[in-house]
Amino acid sequence: MALNVKRILVLAAIALAGFIVRPPLATAAPPGHIVRLGILDALVPTFDPTADPGEFIDGLRELGYTPGRDIIFEYKRADNLEAMPQVVEELVRSGVDILLTLGGSTLAAAKVTKTVPIVMIGNSDVVETGLVASLARPGGNVTGLAVNAAELAAKRVQLLSDAVPGLSRVAVLWNANLKGMALQFQNIEQASPQLGVILQSVRVTGSDDFDQAFAALESSHPQGLVVLYGPMRGNDLPRIVEFVTQHKLPTIFEPERGVRAGGLMEFGAKLKPMSRRAAAYVDKIANGADPATLPVEEPTLFELVINLQAAQQIGMQIPNSLLLLADRVIE
Repeated sequence: MALNVKRILVLAAIALAGFIVRPPLATAAPPGHIVRLGILDALVPTFDPTADPGEFIDGLRELGYTPGRDIIFEYKRADNLEAMPQVVEELVRSGVDILLTLGGSTLAAAKVTKTVPIVMIGNSDVVETGLVASLARPGGNVTGLAVNAAELAAKRVQLLSDAVPGLSRVAVLWNANLKGMALQFQNIEQASPQLGVILQSVRVTGSDDFDQAFAALESSHPQGLVVLYGPMRGNDLPRIVEFVTQHKLPTIFEPERGVRAGGLMEFGAKLKPMSRRAAAYVDKIANGADPATLPVEEPTLFELVINLQAAQQIGMQIPNSLLLLADRVIE
């Protein structure tokens, strides 16, 4: 896959500044029947609009829906990705009209059903991983909001370089079981000569591999770490954060997969605007639109979060130039 690092960094910088605005999808009034929406949680981050009304609920209300009257939620969460297919089957058997999925749950849902429409939020590299035929014409029962995460991976290395002047040795901890993570690592690998860094690949396939991965990091002494792991089990993130804090290793994570557990930095697409946009997709499909012909959107707004408490714990000072770029700074 060809990679234009300069183009990526320019686009990401523009998006960080929030200058790109996408017009809303055309919408219709709520249908004359109650819509049953099955919601699948993909472990990290937790997304339950029935418990924590937010952007998605606001988006539905803007379109004229009243939860409990025009639309009913069936929320399911699996303890791990292995259990996700069974959860999908339960929702399909219950007769939901549409499935709303996040991250890894989309892949599970797409394997279980080819008929129930699926609206995804934040899946990465959906064409390359085979979720859709193309962004313009998905061609199946899956549509919604996707992220070109492979290109964003190189931006994370650049941000880590901005945080650690003189950075030359970077380790990448990535989940080899997920094709999307492999694509992200490949893009970092291709960009590394232009970014001026030497890469160390630390492959894991699950929680049981962390001890071996940590031992590899201890022996190689990288100056920074990029974590590309995807959905995590309950104790995975705390274990990673504990290790990098103990070893004073500057680390950047994917969105919602680091700072909330005490990590230093995270960068990626903003989840909340995508959640609001997902409401428009649900509305269109509820009113008869075919998901096969609804174009998949990619986000235009990204977020850099910096945790100054974590920086203090590992004894580093974040440059003011990078703090000025941050959307959120935790002090």
